[in-house]
This record gives sequence, structure tokens and C-alpha cells, in this order.
Amino acid sequence: MADDGFLARRVDAGAWPLAAADLGALVAVFTAGAVRHNGPTFPLDLPVEWLLTLAPFLIGWALVGPAVGVYSAGAAETAKAAIPLAVRAWIPATAVAVGLRALVFEPGPITPVFVGVTLLSGAVGLGVARWLRFRL
Repeated sequence: MADDGFLARRVDAGAWPLAAADLGALVAVFTAGAVRHNGPTFPLDLPVEWLLTLAPFLIGWALVGPAVGVYSAGAAETAKAAIPLAVRAWIPATAVAVGLRALVFEPGPITPVFVGVTLLSGAVGLGVARWLRFRL
């Protein structure tokens, strides 16, 4: 039965506002990084490259987040539940994202600093977005 499936237990329709906040946060955080490295008009001048820059991070989150339960009914109830769960889920999502980036999107070596910045900026972005979601 579909309702008893793995993702059905981890994704609740009431959590979609969290998904929108998470998506916005990740796009904002990694767009800021891309702009910092490529100039302020990067997303407008090179929209395909901008989307390819965002892709590994969004894919990593899309694969890991729901599987971990960041959109489960319990995660959508309070900031106290939602924020730590998102931050914990971002750790393996970062591993997926960095792996995709290094192997598919921008083949080449990844520095420890890049991994650290990705881990920290994504976690802070998700945490702030979820905090705002429950405050507004």
C-alpha cells in the first residue's frame, strides 16, 4: 500500500511550507557564494551555469532530506524539532552534494575549506529559514 511506503512515513503534506523555506534558503546561500566568486551579475548573465552551480546542493538535499524525515509531521510542528533535524540532515546532504559536484558538475578536487564552508553555510541557511518560518 502506498501510504505505508518509506517516503510516505517521512513526508507530510503539512510540511510543504518548510520545504519552500528550505529551498529558498539553499538557493540564497549558494547563489551568494556563486556571486561572491563570479561577480554580482553571474545569475543573470549565465543562468544555465548558475543553475548548474545550485544543482548538486539541491539534489543532495532532495535525496537526503526527505529520507531523513525533515518533512515528516513531527518536523513540521515546532522550530525545536525542525531546526536540529534539518541541520543534522544537511551533514549527509553535503556529502552527496560535494560528491556530485566533484564527479559530475565540476569534476576536480574538492578542498576541505570548500566542504567546511558548504557544511556551515547550508546548515546556517536552513536553520535561519526554519526559524523564520516558525516566527513569521
